[in-house]
Amino acid sequence: MNKLNYKKTFMLGFGFFAISITWSVYNAFMPKLLSNFITSSAMIGFVMTIDNYFALFMQPAIGIYSDKVRTKWGRRIPFLMIGMPLAAVFNLLIPNYGGLITLILFLVCMNISMSIFRTPVITLMPDLTVKEHRSKANSIINFMGGIGALTAYLVGSKLWGISFKMPFYLSGTLILISFIILFLCIKEKRDVICYEEAEEKVDIKKGLKETLRNSRVFYMLFAICAWFIGYNGIETFFTLYGERHLGVEVNTASFALAFISLSFLIFALPAGVIGTKLGKKKTILAGITGMIICFLALTFIKSLLFIYILFIAVGMCWALININSYPMLAEMAPDGYLGTYTGLYYLFSSLANILSPPLLGLILDKIGYKYMFGYGFVFFIIALIMIGLIKEKEPENLSLAT
Repeated sequence: MNKLNYKKTFMLGFGFFAISITWSVYNAFMPKLLSNFITSSAMIGFVMTIDNYFALFMQPAIGIYSDKVRTKWGRRIPFLMIGMPLAAVFNLLIPNYGGLITLILFLVCMNISMSIFRTPVITLMPDLTVKEHRSKANSIINFMGGIGALTAYLVGSKLWGISFKMPFYLSGTLILISFIILFLCIKEKRDVICYEEAEEKVDIKKGLKETLRNSRVFYMLFAICAWFIGYNGIETFFTLYGERHLGVEVNTASFALAFISLSFLIFALPAGVIGTKLGKKKTILAGITGMIICFLALTFIKSLLFIYILFIAVGMCWALININSYPMLAEMAPDGYLGTYTGLYYLFSSLANILSPPLLGLILDKIGYKYMFGYGFVFFIIALIMIGLIKEKEPENLSLAT
């Protein structure tokens, strides 16, 4: 059995670090910028999802294309070379908007840039790692992602107090630094352990058709969609929840989210070990159950101290789910289709990101912010049912290349 290359996996983690800090800054502070122009929570939620309409089509297409493309840098790295520098530039431009139109323009361009490299950089993890170690490898890159989110919430919340522009400058600069580290340290053709050679003529239609017929993949993708709907909506509106329901400042509310990130960061590596020892499905089920309990409790709590405590538990449960979900789906992928399945992973998570903010915003406009966490509770119940329907036994991993 090939050993896990911890150094290369850690370097690869800078890709997820860049993704995580960008989305954390985006979700924590963009609703506040939009609220300067838009009063409706539902409309803010809709604007927050415009980027995901691009991601909905781009990420699966790029995942499929990255399985087939051949360059001197490899299959995935060229997408990083385009997407990461562009994402850095548009992060720097966002806070320099001249009005609502330019703000949305920079917002959309930044997210298109993120869509260019997000699927390829995540696909590099199973490319560089044998199946037995993918939960551990995913825990390492998610650990790096946790550092990114924690940086956004802790440092970003402090920088917001100085200037609303500073958190976006922080994320843009760190994306660029992360790209330089990745480009210098990861040489795809040299480092990939099992370079799953898709044939020149990959039958994508056949591959996707077989995927949709596979009940295990079907339930897994809908579980992914459900828990991202539940989590993304809460994360998107929590700063406004803090301001309008808890009566605290925006930076105080964003600081509370740091407890989730810190807990996720601490528990990321143990979650990978637990997934390896206990099994991915059982570990994910435990995480979902914990999220259901936490969201139910948060519905009735206004004390920041107890919210901090429960957010620590939320971060632990979210780690159990996130660390093991992508490796579980990747194991279902036929040889040569890792990029395609990664694209499907982000197709369903992007679909969740499209549906959740406007849906929750509409609900909040109707009933107020008091029962916001009940929304997450419902969708994690759905996720629990979906994962429970997945059969334990894994079928043979058949190649669909022709």
